[in-house]
Amino acid sequence: MITDEKMQMIADDTYIYSDLTYKIIGAAYDVHKELGSVHKEIVYHRALAIEFGNRNIPFVEEKPIDVKFKENKIGTYRPDFIVDDKVVVEIKAVPAIAKAMYDKVYYYAKGSKYKLVLLINFGSPKVTIKRLIYTKDAG
Repeated sequence: MITDEKMQMIADDTYIYSDLTYKIIGAAYDVHKELGSVHKEIVYHRALAIEFGNRNIPFVEEKPIDVKFKENKIGTYRPDFIVDDKVVVEIKAVPAIAKAMYDKVYYYAKGSKYKLVLLINFGSPKVTIKRLIYTKDAG
């Protein structure tokens, strides 16, 4: 029988920042439960910021991240949230997440110090959350 303590150890080994992402995902589910799937992205952004604050989840909105090419800064990316200086949270409000959206956030992670991105889509009947991890082995 697997105890709760052992399950937590398994989760910690399997997922980076599992406790933090659990809190982020809980906040996203509560926002979707309250607002449904009919609003624009900015509405979900504002609601999620309120929910993070209510849950004492540390976050920064639209923190600039440099985009580099061969060590040269060529642009700036501003994700919706950086949570606890560990997890990038990108919000969408579309019927389905397209592959191009995955690719976009993957390359943002690749060019930054952040290796975990949660891509959260509020635009479908059920909130959709994709966990994207970038490691040097993956790139």
